[in-house]
Amino acid sequence: MEVAEDIDCENKSQQQKRTRRVGLLYDERMCKHSTPDGDPHPENPNRIKAIWNKLQSAAIPQRCVVLEAKEAEDKHILSVHTKKHVDLIRNISSKQFNSRRNRIASKFNSIYLNEGSSEAAYLAAGSAIEVAERVAKGELDSAMAIIRPPGHHAEQDEAMGFCLYNNVAIAASVLLNEKPELGINKILIVDWDVHHGNGTQKMFWKDPRVLFFSVHRHEFGSFYPANGDGFYTMIGEGPGAGYNINVPWENGRCGDADYFAVWDHILVPVAKEFNPDLIIVSAGFDAAAGDPLGGCRVTPYGYAVMLKKLMSFANGKIVLALEGGYNLESIASSTLSCVEVLLDDNPIHGSSEAYPFESTWRVIQAVRRKLSAFWPSLADKLPETLTNQKTPPASENESEVPSLVRCPRLTKLPTTSPQSAVEAAGHVNPPAAEVGSGHEATPPVEPEATAEMLVHPQNQNLIPPQEVTSTFYIVTSSSDSEAEDNEDPKIISKHLEDVLQDVIEPFSKLKVDGSIQDHVASNSCTWRSELSKVDIWYASFGSNLCLERFLCYIKGGQMEGMKTPFPGCADKTPPKEIVWKTFPRRLFFGRESTHTWGPGGVAFLNPESNIRDKAYMCLYRITLEQFNDVLVQENVVSFPVNSPLFDLTGLDSVTREEPHSLQVHLKECWYSNVVYLGKEHDIPILTMTCTKSEMDGYKSGEFPLCAPAKNYVNTIARGLVEGKQLSQEAAMAYLQEASVKPLG
Repeated sequence: MEVAEDIDCENKSQQQKRTRRVGLLYDERMCKHSTPDGDPHPENPNRIKAIWNKLQSAAIPQRCVVLEAKEAEDKHILSVHTKKHVDLIRNISSKQFNSRRNRIASKFNSIYLNEGSSEAAYLAAGSAIEVAERVAKGELDSAMAIIRPPGHHAEQDEAMGFCLYNNVAIAASVLLNEKPELGINKILIVDWDVHHGNGTQKMFWKDPRVLFFSVHRHEFGSFYPANGDGFYTMIGEGPGAGYNINVPWENGRCGDADYFAVWDHILVPVAKEFNPDLIIVSAGFDAAAGDPLGGCRVTPYGYAVMLKKLMSFANGKIVLALEGGYNLESIASSTLSCVEVLLDDNPIHGSSEAYPFESTWRVIQAVRRKLSAFWPSLADKLPETLTNQKTPPASENESEVPSLVRCPRLTKLPTTSPQSAVEAAGHVNPPAAEVGSGHEATPPVEPEATAEMLVHPQNQNLIPPQEVTSTFYIVTSSSDSEAEDNEDPKIISKHLEDVLQDVIEPFSKLKVDGSIQDHVASNSCTWRSELSKVDIWYASFGSNLCLERFLCYIKGGQMEGMKTPFPGCADKTPPKEIVWKTFPRRLFFGRESTHTWGPGGVAFLNPESNIRDKAYMCLYRITLEQFNDVLVQENVVSFPVNSPLFDLTGLDSVTREEPHSLQVHLKECWYSNVVYLGKEHDIPILTMTCTKSEMDGYKSGEFPLCAPAKNYVNTIARGLVEGKQLSQEAAMAYLQEASVKPLG
């Protein structure tokens, strides 16, 4: 009897699996969209061909309901895009645009166009609608649309990031607004593409019927699409507040464990509360191990687990629409893994013993705090026994894969063969040991998938990925005079010597290059004696907000993260007082690298004030002699100090005469402009920054704006936290908010 019951249960299970209807849509007409001259590009027709071939080899189509692609109607596309944009994409492949098609494409961010682009765009959007509608009607349990071009970057009036129409947003809008009889009133959109779904977010920004969830590399706005839209503070607006959830990775190399933690502690609890009628996945597979643009390490097993967890909601009504993914083997294997989950209710076999990064827990906790007012399930604090389970921080020296950056026009790679194109792209698949999932290393990628077109934001030239080696953060902020700021300064002078001693002591153990140290020691002269009797406040911004960092200029040496040591001042007496104030000045980051922090921009202060700007600044009370030595070290470490760069005459001039700034005599240096900011306790406040003409150059684009290095941003945040100005979360939010503000 027991055996009979077991057999009966097994037969029922097999019957259920046989009757599970999964839609599969693929149409080779979408391969007509390709680069105009056959130039290599990561988003190419081989992507969907590789997926389809993989599914066929596993006999997947025979188990699915294979659907035909349909072109979307303009009225459906117009539900999320402007008429001007629709008119352009509809007509761009026609003969009348032959002579200007490339020029039009160059005006967009990372877009190419050809004679097949219009048809492919309409098929991709229409296919997304088709599978979503079939699942909504109950004709299918779930479906996978293997479509291109991708869509989640496309905004209401603009194509960008390889995306022409926003396929997922169009499908969701059709169900919600044009098909009320289907009973789809709430849709959960899960975007697991490695890049933020900026277009989808904006289209449902105020709509509580759509819960948009995106987990992506962000790195404080430096990873494509390189803005602040993907930060966790972007939660929606008006009735849509709380219905936009961003989980922004602070670094690359995130893998299964990181994504599982986000699912378990953010997405799944919120999905239970939201209780969607349908789930649409923006299924980009560029977070997969081996992807040349993503730099993350999600395995096919990882994608399967994430999808399996989602099938607990909406009665399993799930639609997957392909987005990014540029390693042909990775996207094919990952798609196969997901379709097998849709077809089979059996438990997923596999394991992941790795722990999330420490940064992952930090981001998860920040997201939960931000959204706890909207979702009670996120209100409880995660136990330390859980968050202490973490993997060591990602190595700064480990090879980093660059983000997708703006490609204003397609220029042929300087290669003579497909193989040389791969070598020029510099793509290297991570070995199996790096993946940490038990899966084998991904095999080499086809040339079309690896010869990515990468453009450095400053020089717009194609460069191989290995030349982009650092993770950058985009930040911006502000400062000015006592008269302009009525806030009471926060003085930390009590027991200051004891506090400083704890920071200074380690420097005594550092060895500084003697040739550098001699630059100060050998220059004892009369001016030093004179200026050592005059106190000023040095108003710091950037990394000097951190006391340990600033003491490298006073005592000499270097702190962790810095590339070079500093000689320090001739007078190594620490600051007499430290005061924090806010000033109405604008902080921004320009140039491309520094000796101190390596590749990345450096901080500058707008020499002119603006009441709309605000910056936290740390004032160090030092002597005018020390200020001169700091000024030298900020500009040219080994400059022979035979005379002061900024003497008593200069101090008198800058405090008395407009515009309260004075350019010192330094050739081709970045901090040659000494600016007077007012007085504190009748002592002048000075800072050093760029000149007004250079500021105009940054605004006009003559000089490059560039994101600072990761260690640089962390040092700024550390200064704000240790100075008791902001919490870690608030400091990062403050820097992030400033990072998206354009120079004006």
